[in-house]
Amino acid sequence: MLITRMRWALAGALAGMLLAAGVFVWLRRSSAGSARTPMADPPAMVRQIQQLQEIVSVKYVVQKVIGLEEKKIPVGSEKILLIVQAEVLAGVDLTPLSEVDVRREGPGAWAIRLPPPRILHIVIDDRHTQVWDRKITWWTPWVPYNPDLERQARLAAREAIEKAALEMGILDHARRSVEAGIQSLLRNAGAQSVRFLHGT
Repeated sequence: MLITRMRWALAGALAGMLLAAGVFVWLRRSSAGSARTPMADPPAMVRQIQQLQEIVSVKYVVQKVIGLEEKKIPVGSEKILLIVQAEVLAGVDLTPLSEVDVRREGPGAWAIRLPPPRILHIVIDDRHTQVWDRKITWWTPWVPYNPDLERQARLAAREAIEKAALEMGILDHARRSVEAGIQSLLRNAGAQSVRFLHGT
């Protein structure tokens, strides 16, 4: 069957709507004493940063309206209009960080190259997700509903929500938040300045 996306006026009006954006940095330290121990070499710096493990730094709540139309054989069609709300979490996985990514530039001064930020999770909120409209063409009332059409609409919504979050700048937002959290942690641990390197 041929599935085509519908561009309804309501979908266009609500698509990409940002309901809320929150920023949170999850910092975990091994102990208060070690957090204030001056770092003398790159291995110590790497160990300090990796205490944070995977940082989920930014959460966007995005709502999209998705319309799908499924053509029936031999005639007719089924349409569904789905409102989907989801949380998009973005951050940086610090696991790949190694000594080659950390450079000492002077007394208390460090340069760090972090892994690129990425979307870590997209969680659909079922409490705020609902079918707004669903119908079969009026002149083919005998055509049965497709029980799988809502699942297909949810998959389409997930892709649309990820695209919208990227267009809203969630990765850049995540990078800045992670850098701020790491800089605060390392300054408490004895670093006087921390510079972040970008690109390859």
